[in-house]
Amino acid sequence: MLLAIDPNHPEPRKIRRAVSVLEEGGVIAYPTDTVYGIGCDLINKRAIDRIYEIKRMDHSHPLAFVCPDLAHIARYAIVDNQVYRVLRRFLPGPYTFILEATREVPKLVQMKRKTVGIRVPSCEATRALVRELGRPIISSTAALPGEDPLVDPHEIATAFPGLSLILDAGAGGLVPTTVIDLTKSPPEIVRKGAGSIDEF
Repeated sequence: MLLAIDPNHPEPRKIRRAVSVLEEGGVIAYPTDTVYGIGCDLINKRAIDRIYEIKRMDHSHPLAFVCPDLAHIARYAIVDNQVYRVLRRFLPGPYTFILEATREVPKLVQMKRKTVGIRVPSCEATRALVRELGRPIISSTAALPGEDPLVDPHEIATAFPGLSLILDAGAGGLVPTTVIDLTKSPPEIVRKGAGSIDEF
């Protein structure tokens, strides 16, 4: 269940193994540049439901799209010039940006006002995973409701026995991403986290 991986130079064989688990409908835990994430394949409705079940989380709670780079974002979110300048400046990095969703976003993961949270971590293991999958991973923080994120992969395995695989890159961080809503003017800080908010 635990598979050791180098977060900076991820072994392609291990990335392929994790991707095959995702393609088969599995839910995995994986390292990012902030905290461990729990994620699944964007197009697998049953796996998305499993994330909510595993985390004991209400379906009203939003999930983030993890993309490998800026080029992939425009398929799932409306990116005008102003938004693009912000994304280019702060991604990859410890931010989740809320943007207007395109029609490519499955209704299951859209919020009521048709927005989507987009994340491009600066962790090579995460980005290799999403590149190999070929589409975003739907993701949530590896934390139980109302509790701090879990740092240790062994603790994650104990807390979430429904996971198919954990990519173990050692201890993770404790502070999740900063969430910024770019559909508002001026941008609204939804959650202060690991990323600086000085320029917002």
